[in-house]
Amino acid sequence: MFSWRTFSRFIGCPAAGLAWAIDSQTGGGEAGSRQSGEGERRREIALFAGGCFWCMEAPFAKLGGGVLAVESGYGGGNTANPSYENYAAGGHVEVVRVVYDPDLVSYRQLLDTFWRQIDPTDAGGQFVDRGHAYTSAIFYCSEEQRLQAEASKQELAARGVFDKPLVTPILPAPAFYPAEAYHQGFSEKNPLRYMYYRQGSGRDDFLRRTWQEAGTGREHPTASLHRRLTPLQYEVTRNNGTEPPFANAYWDNKQEGIYVDVVSGEPLFSSTDKYDSGTGWPSFTKALVAENIVEKSDWSLLTRRTEVRSKGGDSHLGHLFPDGPDPTGLRYCINSAALRFVPRDQLETEGLGRFSRLFE
Repeated sequence: MFSWRTFSRFIGCPAAGLAWAIDSQTGGGEAGSRQSGEGERRREIALFAGGCFWCMEAPFAKLGGGVLAVESGYGGGNTANPSYENYAAGGHVEVVRVVYDPDLVSYRQLLDTFWRQIDPTDAGGQFVDRGHAYTSAIFYCSEEQRLQAEASKQELAARGVFDKPLVTPILPAPAFYPAEAYHQGFSEKNPLRYMYYRQGSGRDDFLRRTWQEAGTGREHPTASLHRRLTPLQYEVTRNNGTEPPFANAYWDNKQEGIYVDVVSGEPLFSSTDKYDSGTGWPSFTKALVAENIVEKSDWSLLTRRTEVRSKGGDSHLGHLFPDGPDPTGLRYCINSAALRFVPRDQLETEGLGRFSRLFE
């Protein structure tokens, strides 16, 4: 494991202002480009919040040689150089920073490991630890990481592992402040104390129960979706059904906010593009995130129509028609049962804060 005690040279993640130290004896040249004695090594940074950082360090460290270092720390607040005594008061959360070689371990592997350590439906903390300081988050250092994180979140939601919406936000990486030395490698230095704390926190019981029930497959567990969705939601999204016009949740909704897939949670449409088409179904002139919409030919009524489905959840949403108003001339005619509405004032809480600018 790469030693963090003798570092004296600082380099950073440009997109996030992250700073970490590289041992001045490695002779690494450009930031993070070389590890002493091992030739050229690629180094990238990943930053995760999952409640108690003691419990988040060990799972990443066990991934093997592709993980070069794991460090506990604080981030996301409004104070500089926080300590264990004051980080929570400064608005920070406990985080772990993973330095990894993407040639040996992928960011997707890190994401899969992260999801299997937390309860992503809990917005108030993690397990026995409550409060903002222990909330979960994925902090991305690049646009590529953001896209991978969002895709993995959508896929997890679509699998139906959890009965409630995933609220873990995906946010730009903040400045990272290393925690005190006694917190680093805690599970190795204090194995008994760590074991008792982890078992007593309820984390392992929750993870064991959740993932044993979910299994290891990547298909949508039908039984779980039946539990999560109403009969109408299931009929529309899984069986390509159509809800009644004028008798659905959102046809006349005038609140500001965005509409996400009821199965996967991926963002689909915005109230800023919604209009009254007179059809009795929610209608939009364009998609909020075009990459999340899949168009397919539909001949079910013996004439060609364009079906629209969600990419991550593979949910039937509705149909696309070329009779909408300016500026697009399009009408996305969508079933309310395929959507979940997230009001403007809840976007940050649900990790969709990047869309708040639409309503400024």
